[in-house]
Amino acid sequence: MARRTSRPKRPEPPATGVLDWEHGHWKPQPLPCRYGCDGWPTHLRDSKGRPAHKVCAEAALAQQVRDYAEAYENERLRLT
Repeated sequence: MARRTSRPKRPEPPATGVLDWEHGHWKPQPLPCRYGCDGWPTHLRDSKGRPAHKVCAEAALAQQVRDYAEAYENERLRLT
């Protein structure tokens, strides 16, 4: 069996983002973003009620997916 030498290209999230924060994610009190960005305080809250900019949350999710994919690929290669 031939060993694959290149990784498949992983799709990037759409430019409009992947999270839908239309309902229930806005609060009247602006607070600093939980991701430590240098942006303005945000009125938005994530699914656990913590303050977060939508773009910061999506960037964190995208990084988490990349980290999990890399860990999976490293484990898969280690076992072959």
